[in-house]
Amino acid sequence: MKKITILAAALILSLSSAFAQTWTWDKPHSQLNFGITHLSISEIDGTFGGVTATINSSKDDLSDAVIELTADVNSLNTGNEQRNTHLKSADFFDAAKYGTLTFKSTSFKQVDGKNYKLAGDLNFHGVTKSVVLDVVFNGTVVNPQSKKTVAGFKVIGIIKRSDFSLGGQFPAAMLSDEVKLNANAEFVKD
Repeated sequence: MKKITILAAALILSLSSAFAQTWTWDKPHSQLNFGITHLSISEIDGTFGGVTATINSSKDDLSDAVIELTADVNSLNTGNEQRNTHLKSADFFDAAKYGTLTFKSTSFKQVDGKNYKLAGDLNFHGVTKSVVLDVVFNGTVVNPQSKKTVAGFKVIGIIKRSDFSLGGQFPAAMLSDEVKLNANAEFVKD
């Protein structure tokens, strides 16, 4: 009887892994961006170029998705080298000490239609905080060139730089405490 139970458990585990799907961040067709208000009058935007991310799910609608993302802080780019260098310094990200930004989801729940709430743990600058982001899941399509299935997402949210001890010496009148996150992402089904 014990052998039958072990065999059944092994069969169930192998079947569940057979239905698991892994999706990988498509670098040429994806961006992880941020924006912050400067002097209360204009927004400065930036992007992280060195991003890797995966989605693991056993369901076609991705409702049980586990999303993991890593960004290289040294790949930060705002279009101005002097500002990039300052943002990577100990005044802000301290890229020499905290070289990566990570996110791991704790839930991905459909709100209605194509709209989802993505909750997870965001870690950078030595601090981990739970965040909730809004996601539009634009669906899937087969890429006519690669013949691979691709999923498209728009992710937006707001975090507070004070929650991550980022640029504390700069008051909100100079740099807003709120930082807008914005990702347009395509994931390719492996």
